[in-house]
Amino acid sequence: MSIPTDVASLQIMAHVYQKNSAQSIYEKTVTSLVENVPYINWAGIYLYEQLDHKLVAASSFENDIRWECNGELKFPIMNQEDKEIGLMLVRSLQPIAFDVTDVSTLETIAKAIGHETLLN
Repeated sequence: MSIPTDVASLQIMAHVYQKNSAQSIYEKTVTSLVENVPYINWAGIYLYEQLDHKLVAASSFENDIRWECNGELKFPIMNQEDKEIGLMLVRSLQPIAFDVTDVSTLETIAKAIGHETLLN
C-alpha cells in the first residue's frame, strides 16, 4: 500500500466531491500528488481540444522533467459517456518508483475528476 498516494487521493477526492470548479480540482490534483508523494516529481493534466492537447494544470509549467524522468504513468480522463477527454500524467525521477497500488489509486483519481468536474 502506498500511503503517500492514498493521502493525496483523499485530499483530491474531498476537493472533487465538494463540487469545486474544474480548474480548482485540476490544480489541487497536481499539487497534492507532488507535495504528498515523494517520488512524484511532476504531474500534469491535459484536456483534448479538437486534435490538440492543452495543458490545463501542472505542478510546474516551467519544468516538466520530460527528459530527466525515469518513470512515467498516463491515465485517461473519461467523461460520463466513457469518452476520453483528457490525460493525467505523473513523472518520477526515480526508476521503478510506482507500484500496483499507485496505479489503482491514480486510475481512480483520473476517473473521478473526469466524471465529476464535467457535472459542475
